[in-house]
Amino acid sequence: MGILSGLGGMGLGGLENMDIFEDEEKAKAEAKAKAAAAAQIEEKDIVFDRSYTCPVCDETFTSKSVKSGKAKLLGTDTDLRAKYDIIDPGKYDVILCPHCGYAALTRFFDKITHAQGKLIMEKISSSVQIWGHSDAIYSYPVAMERYKLALVNAVVKKARSSEKAYICLKSAWIVRGYKESLQAEGSTDFELMANLEKQEDEFLQNAYKGFAEARQNEGFPMCGMDEITLDYLLAVLAAHCKKYDVASKMIGSVLTSSAANPRMKDKARDLKEQIQLEIKKNKNV
Repeated sequence: MGILSGLGGMGLGGLENMDIFEDEEKAKAEAKAKAAAAAQIEEKDIVFDRSYTCPVCDETFTSKSVKSGKAKLLGTDTDLRAKYDIIDPGKYDVILCPHCGYAALTRFFDKITHAQGKLIMEKISSSVQIWGHSDAIYSYPVAMERYKLALVNAVVKKARSSEKAYICLKSAWIVRGYKESLQAEGSTDFELMANLEKQEDEFLQNAYKGFAEARQNEGFPMCGMDEITLDYLLAVLAAHCKKYDVASKMIGSVLTSSAANPRMKDKARDLKEQIQLEIKKNKNV
């Protein structure tokens, strides 16, 4: 006789022999299996080859892209760089045509005029040498190479300051990701680390210069950012460049704006505290 015997008298005889903890154990087993499966997912598992038609040379090619919804957001850096588990999506944000050498960030790839395409054909396509990559993923060195091609394309086609600044910003993020990956591996190549540190700084310096210029001459939205977001980003970049007067001005703009949401204002307050500490530190040196 089971502990549920007697339910037959209430019309539930079919449930008299059920396992009381079966559902809980089953749920635990399923959760464990899902966790194990998630732990086994690698970068190559959430990358695929997407087809494109080059707006410059009309050739068809593929570029690696990230499957949407497969990576979990872990947080963001002060300068709005998003960090995910498993993968750094930024490595895949440059689309590069292997036929003519045209390269651009995804959001700008199709936004090119005939005159700009002609400049690229004349100054890049005529001499560029594109080496194929057969690996399942883009390594950080490969991603950095692709970003540099995107930047030189932007310069050649006389792109807006905002586009060039955005490429520089995302290039800095890629360099930072590379540094973090080397640190996680326990790399002792201090010369490489120092070189990457210098590159990141140069990219951020140029990102500040470009966005500051764009802020004066271009409209919004800019590279997907509204005015409040750009002002906050400019404050971060200005602080990096030790232009604390500009950074403070931009922070003030965010904090006094009725359009800024509470989350952005909190980030601005945190940044303000960091800048005050940095200023104090420099005075004591």
